[in-house]
This record gives sequence, structure tokens and C-alpha cells, in this order.
Amino acid sequence: MATHHKREDDSETSVCAGDCHPSGERKSHHAPEFKSGLTARLNRIEGQIRGIKGMIERDTYCDDVLTQLAAVQSALGSVGKLLLEGHMKSCIVERIEAGEHEVIDELLITVGRLMKS
Repeated sequence: MATHHKREDDSETSVCAGDCHPSGERKSHHAPEFKSGLTARLNRIEGQIRGIKGMIERDTYCDDVLTQLAAVQSALGSVGKLLLEGHMKSCIVERIEAGEHEVIDELLITVGRLMKS
């Protein structure tokens, strides 16, 4: 597995640089602002899910629960889109520049997974 270097410009859209962990595991490198933004979004989603659980426990009208589920799914989709955008602008570009064109197939599989949800 080829080793990739971290981008020198840690712009907000630079999500990951594809650096390899000594164990060979690929790691992402999130800019601190990006990471805290994603964490805040995921914390809100976690709160929404706990709220939905409470609604079910309180026998809330099904349509109201379904509306909240749709909101959570939308919020998760937004997190996925942000991660995908950053991944494409950094990791994918760097790997293509390094001659690793098989990353396109990996990306297509990932996008396919995201589109199923």
C-alpha cells in the first residue's frame, strides 16, 4: 500500500490526506474546525434519536415519529455529503495524482452505498 502525504494547506474543505498508519490502516486527517462541526452535527442527531426513542416510549402518534425520523435521515445525509466532498477534494485527488487509479472504483462503491440510504 502506498503511503500518502498530508496536504500542506489545512483548509476547511481538506478533510483527509490519506496518511497511512504504521499498521497499514488508512487514516483521515480532519481540520479541527471541520471535525468540531461534524461532531456538533452528530451530537444533535444523537439527541434527535434519543427524542424519537422517548416519543415511541410515550406512544406518540406515528406520523409525528416518522416526521422526526425523516429529519434524522436528512441530517445524516448532510453529514455524509460533507464527508464525501472533503474526501473527493483531498484523498481521491491525491491518490489519483499518485497514480492509484483504483481509487475511482473504491469511490464508486462508496457513492453507491450512500445512494442506497
